[in-house]
Amino acid sequence: MPIVPGLLSPYEAVRGFVYLPRLLSKIRLHAAGQLHPDFVNNLGKAFDDRCCQYLGVAYDDLRVWVLQHPSATTDEALAWAEARGRKLTTNDIEIWNGFMTKRGWRDEANEVLLRRLKENQLGPEAGVETMFDYIEVDEGRPARRQAL
Repeated sequence: MPIVPGLLSPYEAVRGFVYLPRLLSKIRLHAAGQLHPDFVNNLGKAFDDRCCQYLGVAYDDLRVWVLQHPSATTDEALAWAEARGRKLTTNDIEIWNGFMTKRGWRDEANEVLLRRLKENQLGPEAGVETMFDYIEVDEGRPARRQAL
């Protein structure tokens, strides 16, 4: 994928909850016409959808709120989502982070990860073990070497 200025890492977190800051950045960049077309087809799908489902909110509702509140912080967006969906406990966040940061490692998404690595001619030296790591490397950042 192309490098998109302002597109946050999936490891970025708000109150310890990973991925939501990236999702918010994608919504804002798309609205500003700055999100590369390669990302547009998956808006609201895949990890975006999982995140919204976990929070208990619809992607379209989150998108509308984010666009109506352009200066809202990630913490304010999470508070909005929790008020409309469900309030996350420390345990909920730990479960989410454990699942998302390991996606592609020893699970059914591993086949997709291996295919993407092959397509991009990335070998073991890239340090990619998870989908989050793949996103990092694909977007020009190093793979994460430590657990959260």
